[in-house]
Amino acid sequence: MHINDILNTAQKTLFSFEILPPLKGGTFDEIYQSIKPLLEFEPPYINVTYHQEEVIYKNHESGLLEKKTVRKRPGTVGIAAALQYYCKVNVVPHIICGGFSKEETENALIDLHFLGVHNVLAVRGDAERSQKEFIPEPDGHSHAVDLVKQIIALNEGNYLDEDLQNSTATNFSVGVAGYPEKHSEAPNMLSDIRYLKQKVDAGASYIVTQLFFDNQKYFDFVKLCRDNDIHVPIIAGIKPISLKNHLQVLPKIFHTEIPDELVREVEKCKDNKAVRQVGVEWGIRQSRELIEVGVPAVHFYTMGKSDNIYQIARACF
Repeated sequence: MHINDILNTAQKTLFSFEILPPLKGGTFDEIYQSIKPLLEFEPPYINVTYHQEEVIYKNHESGLLEKKTVRKRPGTVGIAAALQYYCKVNVVPHIICGGFSKEETENALIDLHFLGVHNVLAVRGDAERSQKEFIPEPDGHSHAVDLVKQIIALNEGNYLDEDLQNSTATNFSVGVAGYPEKHSEAPNMLSDIRYLKQKVDAGASYIVTQLFFDNQKYFDFVKLCRDNDIHVPIIAGIKPISLKNHLQVLPKIFHTEIPDELVREVEKCKDNKAVRQVGVEWGIRQSRELIEVGVPAVHFYTMGKSDNIYQIARACF
């Protein structure tokens, strides 16, 4: 079932979450045991993230540098198929621009279509660690809107090979990312909204927000979207703080503002166990308010851990 259909017909706020592919050598059972407690809350779908392969340089005795691509995690396509098969739940694999040519993107989409996975989240992805700014692959996409257009073209039966005979149209529902506190590269909020509208106009049928800790940021973002003729469902994405250093790390990585009240509570904690509980309590407050106003879904960024998400879900869903 398409995610936009699920969102548009739901009678209550839905619970959803995303998982990280395990590190190389990990197994599906590790994923399953991690998410098994969360299945109690009947998520209608689970997102599966993707991180592009990393490039490292090895020094040789000759003085030459060897460029080596390192794949640290199993493929998202395989994990999505396993989740859908074993857990009987809709899955939403992330399709990213970074690290993929247009042909490689098409091949991944063909595999997903073959496996019966008909939902994707189209995102540009971050720059490689060795790069100061995002650099697309040769013949790859520079922006998420172009990725959306390629997916919608496949839905219309238009493949990269124009001479392809008997091409079959795919059937993907496409979600995209939105930023309640502005994408770090956008010059201002209104400019960021214009880019978001381009993705929706290209065929995206719902939006998932970047994580935020202040619900007012989400409410203002939704209003701004509506005022600018963006009317698709907007899913609220949150992540509970779990470590003291998150006060410095999360604003730097995700460009989000942490409310002073939450900062003070975390700073009073003697250890990370106490921080984790503060994060749970804040997550419950956030979730209850979001549910009260009727958001389509609250989407949790698990970062590979589920015990704190379970506590929040048990209190709210």
